[in-house]
Amino acid sequence: MRWIHAAGRGLLVLLVLLTVGVVSGARADRAAPGDGRGPLTLATAGDLTGYLGPLLDGWNRTHPGEEVTLVELPDSADETRAQMITDLRDPGHGRFDVLNIDVSWTSEFAAGGWIRTLPRDRFPLETFLPGVVDTATYDGRLYAVPYVTNAGLLLYRADVLDAEGVAPPRTWADLERAAKTLAPEYGLDGYAGQFLPYEGLTVNAAEAVYSAGGTILGDEGERVTVDSRAAREGIGFLARGVRDGWIPQEALTYKEEESKQAFQDGRLLFLRNWPYAYVAASARGSAVAGKVGAVPLPGPDGPGTSVLGGSNLAVAAHARHPDSAARLIAYLTSEPVQRQVLTRGALPPVRAALYDDPQLVRRFPYLPTLRESVLAAAPRPKSPRYDQVSLVVQAVVRDAMTGRQTPEAAVRRLARELAAVSAR
Repeated sequence: MRWIHAAGRGLLVLLVLLTVGVVSGARADRAAPGDGRGPLTLATAGDLTGYLGPLLDGWNRTHPGEEVTLVELPDSADETRAQMITDLRDPGHGRFDVLNIDVSWTSEFAAGGWIRTLPRDRFPLETFLPGVVDTATYDGRLYAVPYVTNAGLLLYRADVLDAEGVAPPRTWADLERAAKTLAPEYGLDGYAGQFLPYEGLTVNAAEAVYSAGGTILGDEGERVTVDSRAAREGIGFLARGVRDGWIPQEALTYKEEESKQAFQDGRLLFLRNWPYAYVAASARGSAVAGKVGAVPLPGPDGPGTSVLGGSNLAVAAHARHPDSAARLIAYLTSEPVQRQVLTRGALPPVRAALYDDPQLVRRFPYLPTLRESVLAAAPRPKSPRYDQVSLVVQAVVRDAMTGRQTPEAAVRRLARELAAVSAR
């Protein structure tokens, strides 16, 4: 398989011989000319764990004539999105056939006419976790197939809570009380999420609003619904944490990696992050290995609502071989390959049955909690202008968390600016 890594301004072309494969279970089919089958290019953000190459090697060994070239774009979601859009807007010369896109981009790419609708009967959508398919639809049609899902978890120092006889937080009040009073006794900061102004802050803010019972947009982005008591309560929870000190100032600079490292180094009592942070914090060499627990995110009166994360596989409108593209997506979302997505890539699969597999649960003990969180999760606000929506949310919530605006004023401003985005 030819593997291309594209980053920054240039393209670095590497020739890699992959010697490790997976058993695909697919029969070897030789592509016939003129039937929509042939070689493909799959574009994705950087594969940090190196799991994807072996999966595609399994496809390439059993599908002569439909070989896949992997193009890795930058690790930054914003840069990846920009490079994908540049390619998709050039139908005569675009290189990408299949795209591994963030779930929040589906509506934008579909509304732009950049990706194809897909027939539902080609994919076993009924075997996926309920709710994840909604992230792959726009205007009632299927434009992608869920590939990896995700939901935020609350990681906590189990050793500290056990020593104090304190149960893991189920409510914001539980979290706030322990973060404010218990954490300092152990020389820890209380709570952190991803609070730098980027997509992570949009996710954390949406989770706070959703957990309080609110929404941000409705009707595929055509209606602004954020001006509510729930939004004021959710954004107020985050702002109060910074004001009262149980969210440290340093957390305002955190993305996923920085927040993970702070928890992994033993500096935090509580952390909101994706499941990969649990794996890293529990691994050998971590300062908190063997001392970590995970529960669903708390809310005002009980378990809260996470934002659905993950990625979907879409077929470019200008794909050269759309039938092969659909066949590749079916392969990557098959149960044997989805198992490899979890065991090789430490990424949450979309196949529901894998969350009940005793062998996998022993290896990944957070799976039952993650399943609970995914089932209760909600998509990010759907909008064909999602990039602008996200920028508005980041800017406004940042001002509330730094004390430049009250939560009440921030919510009113958020409603006005989102209405302006929707009207464009």
